[in-house]
Amino acid sequence: MTKKIALGTWSWGNQLLWKYNPASDEELFRTYQEALRSGFTLIDTADSYGTGQFSGRSERLLGNFYQMLPQGQTNKIKIVTKLAPYPWRLGRNGFTGPFLNSFQRLNNKLDIVQLHWSTAKYNPFQEIQLLNNLCDLIDRGYDFRIGLSNIGPNRLRQIIKFLSERNQKIKSVQVQFSLLAPDLEKQAKVKQICETNNIDFLGYSPLAFGILCKDPNHIQKIKGFNLRNLILKTYEKPTLQLRKCIHEIAMMRSVSMAQVAINWSCYQGVIPIIGLRKTSQVKDASGVLSWDLTQSEFEELEDASKKLNRRMPSNPFSSN
Repeated sequence: MTKKIALGTWSWGNQLLWKYNPASDEELFRTYQEALRSGFTLIDTADSYGTGQFSGRSERLLGNFYQMLPQGQTNKIKIVTKLAPYPWRLGRNGFTGPFLNSFQRLNNKLDIVQLHWSTAKYNPFQEIQLLNNLCDLIDRGYDFRIGLSNIGPNRLRQIIKFLSERNQKIKSVQVQFSLLAPDLEKQAKVKQICETNNIDFLGYSPLAFGILCKDPNHIQKIKGFNLRNLILKTYEKPTLQLRKCIHEIAMMRSVSMAQVAINWSCYQGVIPIIGLRKTSQVKDASGVLSWDLTQSEFEELEDASKKLNRRMPSNPFSSN
């Protein structure tokens, strides 16, 4: 089985959680280059990534970076963006404007368009209309594949059937997937459907905001208050035993805790989406490609994960 890793860009423009600063753009470009050199050819973004004045920043940066690549590298890259089904994006044209905006920001490089979350719980008709809209855009000549995000197994089966009637197939599905993620039994059902239908299964937040990278033997004083620091503090004690297990395997392997947590996803054939902002992070994450967990190591991690009494919250818009 060939491992694949996707580069996540949620932090590129997000100030609320990741304290984005435009001064970091040069470092982000170097991160982008290093990711491509390391074989991260799948890049994940969304039209909602970016806080306030930096709305759409992630897509815009990727579009600019793509233009700066030397010829020969561009054909290897696949850009995945997610369009948000906001309540006001309704009807068979609800995604037309947002799609064209993303397409422009990405400098016409757009390979997969995913519905960012399911509307099945509050407006199932909106979801079908927007998917029809994407099919219409393909019929008009735009060359991209359709994907889904935050979808449950029941709804996934329904959408597979619906898209088949439009002569379209789902290319990718992404859900929250980590040792700390909720609903792993449901996600396993989604993954099984994806395997049966030859759909790429992507897992976002494989490091759970960095919680799974925290050394259990060092209590790091968290400076300043923001949402991410609050998350790290909240999960410090509940994840201690899991992090000890990750740390023990990391020490035995002479690798980072991040590599162990990521390899837990890869072991199951998942394509993890890893948020990266520095070249050093890319170099560390790419180390995953050179080794595999043993079955006993995987089972140790599974046991530690199952004993958790607190997990990351579920996406409220994820369907059944």
